[in-house]
Amino acid sequence: MDSAAPQTLPRQRKRSLNDVRAVIPATCYEKSNTKAWLALAQGAVLYIAPLTLLVLTTQWWAIPLLWLAVGLAIAGLFVLGHDASHGALFDSKRMNRFVARSCMAPSAHVEAAWNLGHNRIHHGYTTREGFDFVWHPTTVEQFAQMGTLGRLRHRFEWSLLGSGAYYLRVVWWEKMWRFAAAGKNRSAIRRDKFVLGPALALVLTVPVLFGATQGGLLGAIWLPIKLVVVPFLIFVHIIGWTVYVHHVSPDIRWWSRREWSQFAGQMESTTILRMPRLINRLWFHNIFVHVPHHVDARIPFHQLPQAATAIASEYPDTVKVERFSIVDYARATRSCKLYDFEAGCWLPYSAAAA
Repeated sequence: MDSAAPQTLPRQRKRSLNDVRAVIPATCYEKSNTKAWLALAQGAVLYIAPLTLLVLTTQWWAIPLLWLAVGLAIAGLFVLGHDASHGALFDSKRMNRFVARSCMAPSAHVEAAWNLGHNRIHHGYTTREGFDFVWHPTTVEQFAQMGTLGRLRHRFEWSLLGSGAYYLRVVWWEKMWRFAAAGKNRSAIRRDKFVLGPALALVLTVPVLFGATQGGLLGAIWLPIKLVVVPFLIFVHIIGWTVYVHHVSPDIRWWSRREWSQFAGQMESTTILRMPRLINRLWFHNIFVHVPHHVDARIPFHQLPQAATAIASEYPDTVKVERFSIVDYARATRSCKLYDFEAGCWLPYSAAAA
């Protein structure tokens, strides 16, 4: 008697973040003290060397190049501090906290406030309407209610050159230095501000006094701008742009409260961008391999590529893998102005006038 051969149906992939984590090899969670310390030593050298040259040089043509080098170095240290803040650099919780505070100090970031805003809110509710505050889109209705100055500010911050201004205002100032947390987070944030604030004041005071002894009033103004202010502003632009390309693009969706899920936020609204190897190796430490980082922030930076490969092989239709392009970034800044959460799409400014 003939019997029909049993059909093997393809296994359906579940849309749960735990299911995604299940496909990540256990080796991806293995930390390496050697790799962590080498990365930190590299970051320190890349920061101290150009900063020392910036102190010594008076050549006008060298100063902008050194500004860029110091700004990139601050970003590199910040990425390592960011990983330590997630507990992904060392096994020791105390060591991670110490490294996080130390590496975030050159960028004037309050680690306890960053831990609350980034680690818990941004990672906990990635691209969810009303929750994730980082590059949260403005709706047509919200834009229409803005005054003239508010609209001008929005147009600049969401332009090709505005990412630094946005990050400085929304993340660094409003959600960190100005932010007053409630409950148990309040004391930790105030303690970090109490330590970091005077340290930053000292960092600014020393070049002011030294500049005054060398060049009077002009030297007192110029030297802190040269050594501290401009490198910091370059860093702010770099980190603002970095966060933008992770979660803003014409094909990246933000989600209404009722439609959002952890799978949607971490898998469908996050990217993997292939950066030039040297740039990634020197400063960015795989931070653009962003999907596995959002799936599980405990994965160390040196294991992110392996985790990305495992996730992409299991979810090839979900994971966005692209080579970074200035042209694509410019296209995003032209297209991604306002957002319709009901339709799930980006809109141009002209939609506000319709």
